Amino acid sequence: MKKALALRHVAFEDLGQLAPLLESSGFEIEYFEVGVDSFAGASPLDADLVIVLGGPIAVYELDQYPYLRAEISWLRARLLEDLPTLGICLGAQLMAAALHAKVYPGNAGKEIGWSPLKPGSDAADLPCMQCLMQGDIHVLHWHGDTFDLPQGARHLAATDRYPNQAFSWGRNCLALQFHPEFDVGRVEQWLIGHAHEIAHTSDLSPAGLRRESQSHAQPFRVASRDFWNGWLAKVNPSVGRPARRAAAL
Repeated sequence: MKKALALRHVAFEDLGQLAPLLESSGFEIEYFEVGVDSFAGASPLDADLVIVLGGPIAVYELDQYPYLRAEISWLRARLLEDLPTLGICLGAQLMAAALHAKVYPGNAGKEIGWSPLKPGSDAADLPCMQCLMQGDIHVLHWHGDTFDLPQGARHLAATDRYPNQAFSWGRNCLALQFHPEFDVGRVEQWLIGHAHEIAHTSDLSPAGLRRESQSHAQPFRVASRDFWNGWLAKVNPSVGRPARRAAAL
């Protein structure tokens, strides 16, 4: 059975609706609790797929959260081998940092809530991304930081507020600033977990986010499921094959 290792930074930001799709694609899921488990005890090359999940800390807060240094180095070793790797939100920012791109506070304020994606300059490189950009599809965003595109990355998606919403690198690595794994049925966990941030961000309220989530739930579920199935079909053929070394980082 193939192994999917999920690096989790906070309990409620887990694989969400991606979990059953991974299982139906033949993956056994294991969680690595960042800040608790030791990167020294886990090879970055062993898992068939690594998913780096979100969280409320910042990539550049290395002094406050020193294990981020180990996580970035661990990821860099995996990316160097172009092994199947997915980063979501904080995970995407960590991938950017591992590829020597700058991660920093966004100058357009926090992007929290539901909004549509626009194609990036290289969107055609990942056709399944179009599933998230058709019709009136809105996806969940929850970040205040952003990143520069790493050298050699392909730009897949943007929003009006922040241009770098998704990039691919090599043949097997994908970084997403937004949250297509989000399970709308568990929105209350996010509202509780992010209660302090919501209370201290203008124009946000639990009621408003709850209302938006219900409004966009059904088309988002369908679009994100189609996106994940398309991406997993692309990733699966490469799983288990000898790694091809990417350009030196």
